[in-house]
Amino acid sequence: MNAMLPQSWVAVGRVTDIPRRGARVVKAPGGDIAVFRTGADEVYALRDRCPHGNGPLSNGIVHDRKVTCPLHGMVFDLTDGHSIGPDACQARTIPVRVVAGVIELGNPLYTETASA
Repeated sequence: MNAMLPQSWVAVGRVTDIPRRGARVVKAPGGDIAVFRTGADEVYALRDRCPHGNGPLSNGIVHDRKVTCPLHGMVFDLTDGHSIGPDACQARTIPVRVVAGVIELGNPLYTETASA
């Protein structure tokens, strides 16, 4: 029951390491994580695989609080991972926070979120 485990955080870099409207990949035991920075300096994290076409979301185009998959153009909301459009699916989200300019991810071994 992962929900009962205490939250731990892993520092993965500074916000300024990621260009605005860009992404970086973080290697994690459960699979790569794409960490996104919006034009408004908000930071979000998703598993780096599109659930629809298996493309690397980190290579997608970031716009507002969304990312467009580079393989087939499906758009995902960075806040909750839900797709926008007729082919509903959800990218897995990872908890993220920024402390004094440092990006921290919820330990990806225990804090993965998505609806089944």
